[in-house]
Formats: sequence, structure tokens, C-alpha cells
Amino acid sequence: MIFFSYLLLVLALICLDQWLKIWVSTNIALSHSQHFIPGVMDLTNLHNYGAAWSMFQGQQLFFSIVTVVVIAGIGYCFWRFRHRHPILLCLSLILAGAIGNFIDRLLQGYVVDMFEFLPVNFPVFNIADMCLTLGVIMLIIIVLREDDEK
Repeated sequence: MIFFSYLLLVLALICLDQWLKIWVSTNIALSHSQHFIPGVMDLTNLHNYGAAWSMFQGQQLFFSIVTVVVIAGIGYCFWRFRHRHPILLCLSLILAGAIGNFIDRLLQGYVVDMFEFLPVNFPVFNIADMCLTLGVIMLIIIVLREDDEK
């Protein structure tokens, strides 16, 4: 039952990510912005043909292979750490982010990014990116704390 709860979380995050990408693509012209939080964050419709910071542009086969390997690895980790709820939460976030961006790459050949943080020059990102980043950071913290306890 707990495992099912994490899968529901993954599904909900993927749906939210895809819904917002569709909304932005439908309502904001490509390379244009709409104020979200004035002076702090805009919603900007960008197509990212690479990974973070648009690295490795045009390497769709590479991204597909890496994503399939990551999903398989997360599947194994779900089983391996099935009784470790904090780790399952981290893995759920990482899985949702990986699948959210993978769907875009498979269907469109690019990832739709939309959150533009205005106070600093930071790459535009999406919900899937937030899930991946948060999941990885939380997992690193858990691992480091466990090392400190040993």
C-alpha cells in the first residue's frame, strides 16, 4: 500500500508537469513571457533541445538511453529500499522528473521550460527539473546524515 502511495505521487507530479507545459505552450508564444510573480518570476515559453543549461543539444538518443537506465535503476532502488520512506520519497521525485522530461523528448524532441527566475541569471526550468533537483538534494542529505551517524 505504501508503494502505491509513492506511485500516485509520481503520477500526480508527472500530470502537473505535463499540464503546465501544455498550458504554457498553448497560452504563451514561443520565447515570450508572462508575469507570474512580478519582479521575481516570469512564465516563459522556451524549448530546450538539451539538458540543464541547454547542454548536449540534439543528443536525443543519448538522453533516451540515460533516462531508461535511470528509470531502471530507480525501479531497483524502489525494491531495495522499500522500507525506507525518506529514500522512497527522494526516488519518487527523481522518477517523476525523469519521466516528465522524457515524455517531452519522446513526443516533441525538446523539453518545454517555463520558470524564469528574474533576480539572477539562472536557466529557465520546469516542474520536472524541480522534482529532479529536489529529489537528488534530499537524497544527498540523507546519505550524508547516515554517514555522520556511523
